[in-house]
Amino acid sequence: MRHLARLFSALCLLALLAAAALLYLQASRPPDLIEAPLTGPIERILVEKSARRITLYQDGIAVRVWPMALGFAPEGDKTREGDGRTPEGLFTINRRNDRSAFHLSLGLDYPQKDDIARARKGGYSPGGDIMIHGQPNAVREPFTVPGDWTAGCIAITNAQMREIWDHIPIGTKVEIRP
Repeated sequence: MRHLARLFSALCLLALLAAAALLYLQASRPPDLIEAPLTGPIERILVEKSARRITLYQDGIAVRVWPMALGFAPEGDKTREGDGRTPEGLFTINRRNDRSAFHLSLGLDYPQKDDIARARKGGYSPGGDIMIHGQPNAVREPFTVPGDWTAGCIAITNAQMREIWDHIPIGTKVEIRP
């Protein structure tokens, strides 16, 4: 019995050390490069799902390129509520929420008419509430949720979300590519 207790203690200590190392590595990652502050509105956002990249444009020039997270099942276009996919196509920012469950959020005009018609014909919900947002409010900076974890939204860091918040007006075009 004493041997089992020692083994259990050793395994617990090993798990604790692994968790501490993971937290240290996550917190000690290099900071984002310092870029010139944004001035004026962002006119277009390009989301490339397969590259896990979001690009923001001003006057036709890419001014920010960042990694991002997607829905928990990102392959393919969103078809229904709960499928974990991020929709593909052309969208528009149609709402802003500074009291979101995530650090700030910018809403997309999904579902669109064709999504609603397809879902109605199939007898299911197309889903909705697709956003570009920061991390969950419960996650403290500088930590981020790893991997693709949203229900279909596009997630960036809280610092990135704060930087773009005042520069993305309602009506900004968003293209989401596979």
